[in-house]
Amino acid sequence: MNKTLSEWAQKIWYKDSVIDKLLLPLGLVFAALVRLRKFLYRQGVLKSLTLPVPVIVVGNITVGGTGKTPLIIWLADFLKASGYRPGIVSRGYGGQAESWPQWVDATSDVNRVGDEAVLIAKRTDCPMAVAPLRTAAAALLLNQSDCNVILSDDGLQHYALNRDIEIAVIDGERRFGNGYCLPAGPLREPVSRLQSIDLVVVNGDKLKANEYSMQLTGDTAVNLATGAEKYLVEFNDTGCHALAGIGNPDRFFSLLAAAGLSCMPHSFPDHHRFQQSDIEFGDDKPILMTEKDAVKCSPYASNQHWYVPVQAVPAANFGEQLLLLLRETHVRQ
Repeated sequence: MNKTLSEWAQKIWYKDSVIDKLLLPLGLVFAALVRLRKFLYRQGVLKSLTLPVPVIVVGNITVGGTGKTPLIIWLADFLKASGYRPGIVSRGYGGQAESWPQWVDATSDVNRVGDEAVLIAKRTDCPMAVAPLRTAAAALLLNQSDCNVILSDDGLQHYALNRDIEIAVIDGERRFGNGYCLPAGPLREPVSRLQSIDLVVVNGDKLKANEYSMQLTGDTAVNLATGAEKYLVEFNDTGCHALAGIGNPDRFFSLLAAAGLSCMPHSFPDHHRFQQSDIEFGDDKPILMTEKDAVKCSPYASNQHWYVPVQAVPAANFGEQLLLLLRETHVRQ
């Protein structure tokens, strides 16, 4: 989705619009097809693979960023601290490898395996594999590592891989927009899908019953060229540029504003393939970006360029409930 189309869609889905009503019949058809596809998997017409280890799927029911990647990173660290050996599978969105599946580590080529995959592998140091068919990625993972639990990144609608625990992440500010399915609204599945999900995590404070809160925190910036670190407040005295090629760029811009920074925002489509001209603005002001964008911009970076790593901080009882569900999974197996 290019920048213009993305901006147009956001206005239709999250603001008052007449166009969404015109598109509603298409949204109803999409929702019916989603239900039919799920029914065919449930009846065994479409085949699903069950793995010999527990599978935790993390995803969302809307198009666009909700904070899923930071939660995947937190989950990997949490599971390791709890005595598990997690591995991670993902689609490898944006990757253009000649063959699949692909093994991913911190040095992998972003253009081959995708930006989010490289970021996750770098931050977690967990075994990771990607493929459009997550079953193929999982097979590679089990063959080449000793993981005893698998995290499936953005796999909520990938029913070819059976799962033991489902986690959905919701944007607390935008939630479900107009509540319609694509293309009339941002929903990949009807909101009723949440009723069958084990853990619903809300990125923000606006919670409803049976939802767990999650905050994204980040108060430092790291220089892409030198690795030097500075607190965000140290940028308060100078104007700066902020760029983001993520599902919801405004969340990143708000993080910087909350730290007191005065930045000129530059938004790009999610998974944008940055060129050097995209990250040069003709002045010497600092340029701050997300960590996901940094893995693609590092070849062009100078001392002007900084990225801001963020950490997910879920509610304390979220981790406790996850471990309880995992123990129940072991009992069933």
